[in-house]
Amino acid sequence: MHWSGNYGFGMGFGWFFMILFWAIFIFIVVALVKKIGSAGEQETAENILKKRYARGEISKDEFEQLKKDISE
Repeated sequence: MHWSGNYGFGMGFGWFFMILFWAIFIFIVVALVKKIGSAGEQETAENILKKRYARGEISKDEFEQLKKDISE
């Protein structure tokens, strides 16, 4: 075999494809971790009610009444 230094297309852009591969791989891993992490959280009526009260969307009286209504 004779290596003359002419590496051609594959060797010249190999670093680019390696970076692209790792970027796609990391993106997929992060997306899967986020999906698995959010699967454990269930949005219940009481949790939504608590968030609305915390944001100030409803008053304490409304919160208590709605909490009573959903627990029945």
